[in-house]
Amino acid sequence: MGLFIFLAIIVVAVVYVVGLYNGLVTARNSYKNAFAQIDVQLTRRHDLIPNLVETAKAYLAHEHSTLEAVIQARNTAVNGLAQAKRNPGDPQAMQQLSDSEDGLTQSLGRLFAVSESYPDLKANETIKQLSEELTSTENRVAFARQAYNDSVMTYNNRCGVFPGSFIASSFSFTEAHPLDIEDKTVREVPKVSFS
Repeated sequence: MGLFIFLAIIVVAVVYVVGLYNGLVTARNSYKNAFAQIDVQLTRRHDLIPNLVETAKAYLAHEHSTLEAVIQARNTAVNGLAQAKRNPGDPQAMQQLSDSEDGLTQSLGRLFAVSESYPDLKANETIKQLSEELTSTENRVAFARQAYNDSVMTYNNRCGVFPGSFIASSFSFTEAHPLDIEDKTVREVPKVSFS
């Protein structure tokens, strides 16, 4: 009878450890899938930019450096995304992706600021359509990033809490890093002047 109880305890312990392990694998797969959605949206964003630049070239002949900066930032962002796709959750890859996307957002902001000085460009239907598609894509990126960060948090919680932390360390589950793409203008305090 004692042997039966001992075997039952061993079986319950094994089933429990397998359940914890499977939960960690599921959580890891979940955040990687969520990153795949970010990849889809950022690729869409990156694919729209050359069309935007080509359309703007005809109107912004004197703004060659602005257009070059957008293309350079886009290429950097594409490379950052390629690095992050190799290992979603890696802190260095996520930081590089975040920095490259921040740079792209800033260069696009400068392009749109310059385009305000060109009424013909602002009135161009292709530019309007591409701007709307970029805005829509930015919203999709934000939603995908939030889903990814939520999945990373769930995974990291499973890896960090007891007893999952023992299983995570035993089977080399490492902490994943969220993706923070900051829009600096959102964080700036608006300047109010009554003069």
